[in-house]
Amino acid sequence: MYPAAFRYFRACTLEEALQMLAVLGEDARPLAGGQSLIPLMKLRFSQPSALVDLQDVRELSRSGADNGAIRFAALATHSEIEESKAASQVPILHDCAAGIADVQVRNRGTIGGSLAEADPTGDWAPVLLALDSEVSCVGAQGERTISLPEFVLDAYTTVLRPTELIREVIVHQPPPHSGGAYMAFKRCPSVYATASVAVQLRLRDSDDCEDCRIVVGSVGLTAIRAQEAEAQLNGQAVRQETIERAADAAAAATDPQSDLRGSADYKRVLLRSLVNRAVGIAVRRARGEHVEVSHEYTGRV
Repeated sequence: MYPAAFRYFRACTLEEALQMLAVLGEDARPLAGGQSLIPLMKLRFSQPSALVDLQDVRELSRSGADNGAIRFAALATHSEIEESKAASQVPILHDCAAGIADVQVRNRGTIGGSLAEADPTGDWAPVLLALDSEVSCVGAQGERTISLPEFVLDAYTTVLRPTELIREVIVHQPPPHSGGAYMAFKRCPSVYATASVAVQLRLRDSDDCEDCRIVVGSVGLTAIRAQEAEAQLNGQAVRQETIERAADAAAAATDPQSDLRGSADYKRVLLRSLVNRAVGIAVRRARGEHVEVSHEYTGRV
């Protein structure tokens, strides 16, 4: 199916982009990499009256690090993040960026566009919720910084105003002795996950777990922080039985819906397995081990 008719504009500066969005009205949409928005337009789930292309806006392309924080520009592609020094220092970021869809999507899709779309099956929201993250936004009313838990309100719904843009995503560096892992299960690389899990934790004395965060994705209208699962690990020595209790609690915290990707019971079993694996890898990384992670696909589990 083809998208409904729309007007196309290309901004050269951030100021110009904001002016265009203000003039064109609430039915206009900014276009970053297009890997989330264009498919929705082809299905006519989204029918903007106009698109404002941001690819030439340099102010949205400058990533860097300062004062213990990693700043990913809104137009940073998944591939750029995958290959960045920051992702090598915070492995959960690399897990996410390297596993998104296929190489064509990773070369075009952006972290800002992905977050703004707020797809319930997206990869970035669970990972950024597991980390200490914020979203810097800019609009006609000025700039504001929003914590990740407050940014996504519902499926395909964020706190972004119609004429507001994501400027950058800010990830605060985890403290020493921290480790994380992101795992997603998919039928094949090019489709969204049936279920996903992001885990980030810190160890004390290489054994006791502190400040554990467990976030599950693709099993609700938004990513879900499994606080009961975290409570099973926080302050406890990391043992297999402790990890399994956390995995059970994470599965119990969700209310997945049966669909073409699997039944609700199947997704709960899948979540238990993913949490078990992700916690184990996060602990090994917190102890200083180098552990490679890849997403799981049907037939490989």
